[in-house]
Amino acid sequence: MIRHLLFVLAMSVAAAAGGQTVATATFAGGCFWCVEEAMEKVPGVLSAVSGYIDGRTKHPSYENHGAGGHTEAVEVKFDASKVSYEQLLDAFWLNHDPTTLERQFCDSGKSYRPGIYWHDEGQKRLAEASKVKYDKLKTFKQPIITPIVKASQFWPAEDYHQDYYKKNPVRYKFYATGCGRYTRLDELWGKLRK
Repeated sequence: MIRHLLFVLAMSVAAAAGGQTVATATFAGGCFWCVEEAMEKVPGVLSAVSGYIDGRTKHPSYENHGAGGHTEAVEVKFDASKVSYEQLLDAFWLNHDPTTLERQFCDSGKSYRPGIYWHDEGQKRLAEASKVKYDKLKTFKQPIITPIVKASQFWPAEDYHQDYYKKNPVRYKFYATGCGRYTRLDELWGKLRK
């Protein structure tokens, strides 16, 4: 938590000095390692922090976040002068399965439910518009049921979860591939992911 607060303070100081417009977006799309990787690859993203949202308890941990009703999510800090919220929404839609509520790929349970967590009315409107857009663009028959929810308290996950795909590339690749994530995404979104 302290590391996250120090990061936010440092980003605010850097933004003031460098003229950046730092904004926040929060997404859940199953395992937070995979959402973090997808978001960090978007140019203009300053950071993506794995953590927990939408639960009943304070200070959840990996061991107890499910019992507290939390969802694995990623809080994204981005330079709004370089990347728009709409572009982040595009990256999010194409990197999760919007046809399931309590499952993403091989992970099941409420902890893995997808969601767009909006921080202001502008984000809410843009998220709803993007859902309509992707419902028209989709290459599959099932309805898009990913919820769009007001953001609640975000709790950063433990350090060993941050940048997991960078720190443990072999294990991460084994997990993401073995879980069928990319195969399913390609099945769902087809040419839109190219």
